[in-house]
Amino acid sequence: MLINLVGELVITQAMLKQVGSGIEGPLAERLMAGLETLERNTRDLQEAVISVRMLPVDAVFRRFPRLVRDLASRLGKQVQLKTFGETTELDKGLIEKISDPMVHLVRNAIDHGLETTEDRIRAGKDPTGTIVLAASHQGGNIVIEVSDDGKGLNRDKILAKAREKGIPVPDNPSDAEVFNLIFAPGFSTADQVTDLSGRGVGMDVVRKNIQSLGGEVVLDSAPGKGTKVTIKLPLTLAILDGMTVKVGEEVFVLPLGYVIESMKPLPENVRSVSGEGRVLKVRGEYLPMVHLGQHFGMGGAERPEITVIVEGDGQKLALEVDELIGQQQVVVKSLEANYRRINGISGATILGDGRVALIIDVPGLVRGRSVGKAA
Repeated sequence: MLINLVGELVITQAMLKQVGSGIEGPLAERLMAGLETLERNTRDLQEAVISVRMLPVDAVFRRFPRLVRDLASRLGKQVQLKTFGETTELDKGLIEKISDPMVHLVRNAIDHGLETTEDRIRAGKDPTGTIVLAASHQGGNIVIEVSDDGKGLNRDKILAKAREKGIPVPDNPSDAEVFNLIFAPGFSTADQVTDLSGRGVGMDVVRKNIQSLGGEVVLDSAPGKGTKVTIKLPLTLAILDGMTVKVGEEVFVLPLGYVIESMKPLPENVRSVSGEGRVLKVRGEYLPMVHLGQHFGMGGAERPEITVIVEGDGQKLALEVDELIGQQQVVVKSLEANYRRINGISGATILGDGRVALIIDVPGLVRGRSVGKAA
């Protein structure tokens, strides 16, 4: 309730600031000074309220030593667990919801990732496998990594299983696109069904759970070296820093954590690629372009002059928008709870002038493009 009240205060303060900016005269300067003080105090109050909800991630980590010990003895493997960043703090609501996905990832790492003692010795590795849990803050996000020093992911086996299950596979897929197939519903590389694996219920559920918390999951692996799963989560679900942009007559919010830069692209850097649509060359890298107005069926300029480079799920996109409005804190309101789930939209907020602005789900846009390409 306190978080909600502070959220309403943030909205009211934004409304007063917007009204105040249109006032002129001798009192205007004093009014703006007062509004700046109100903004500063509101931010301090909000940070204080959020800090009350924060708990160290050790509340999740401390359940794993026993789990690792039990699983290792059942599978006849030698496993040691290392943890880093246990004091990193996370919103209480997120702590409660991230435990199950992490249990699944650790079980996967021990069952699928780590080799048997004999195989490790043959490969010239330490007989004891290592699972590492690490937490850290990066920008406005908390990053949790679950990694192992096992055999890594088998690219060919994943592709073969995906084709066998009828899962769409892109032409000449990159490693990231191959690893992404693991998140498809019903996918499993286990050769036999046990009480630990092989049912094909797992990584798709992990990803859905993390996405429902406004986060993203990225897989990285090297043959013979091991696998790392990186979970990126917002510090809190209630309030975020956003970049407000205009598309046609509508205002959208891009969460700042995903924004890399904004630019006016030169015409010679925009190319059309068959099957890919338009791409933008940025410092030698070609990024897919998404016209937000056309994507959401809202119109807007035919060829917007401004492009915002965003990154989600380890991939970059160039989003075309009509206008950059500015940066502000927004209070996240669930769209799903009040309406229904919309692809590419993670929630909504109320702006200072009382209008509703939709918050863009950047990882969702990236995934939508990947699915479209594969199909």
